[in-house]
Amino acid sequence: MKKSTWTIGGAAAVIVLAGGGGVALAAAGDDEDARPDVAITGDALEQASEAALAHLGEGEVTDTEVGDEEGYYEVEVTLDDGGQVDVHLDEDFTVLGDERDEEESGDDD
Repeated sequence: MKKSTWTIGGAAAVIVLAGGGGVALAAAGDDEDARPDVAITGDALEQASEAALAHLGEGEVTDTEVGDEEGYYEVEVTLDDGGQVDVHLDEDFTVLGDERDEEESGDDD
């Protein structure tokens, strides 16, 4: 009787530990930074690029992403002066806003 109690207890401990590990893995799987970026393709790439460039009035599209945290699409544009801006768009290619990459100048000693 005592042996079966230890066997059942040990099996229960394994299940609890495995379940806890599964929860940890599931939580890590929801981390947006852990997921690879997915580039915009096809007609959506053309429409997103046009919307971003029209919004900024200059530049060249250098990167794109579907499923951005600030919108449905993100279009990275390199401006004529070398600066970079991320333009965030909704599913209908409406500009939600932009985020300029701020590089600290004058700190190169």
